[in-house]
Amino acid sequence: MISHKVVYEMVRRIPEGKVATYGQIAKLIGYPNHARQIGFALSSLDTNSKIPWHRVVNSQGKISPRGIDGYDDYQRILLEDEGISFNDKGCISLREYQWQPK
Repeated sequence: MISHKVVYEMVRRIPEGKVATYGQIAKLIGYPNHARQIGFALSSLDTNSKIPWHRVVNSQGKISPRGIDGYDDYQRILLEDEGISFNDKGCISLREYQWQPK
């Protein structure tokens, strides 16, 4: 089972103005092919969490539905406030904005 603490520690490393995918986070913490578990861990966060959950998107560069009305819009606002832009289909250019840890 993936430790939520390990997920949160990795997500904290994503710098402002960059995004990572669920699958990327899973791979970085040693659990490739467990992207859904990353989403589950992030969905468990309190709404006032300081962990930048909004910087994690799906493999298409899209915001994944949270199941809470308005949260998708809120995530987009947070990302746009960091200078991340979306195309007319609601996608982020992963080529431009994806975090590449060293």
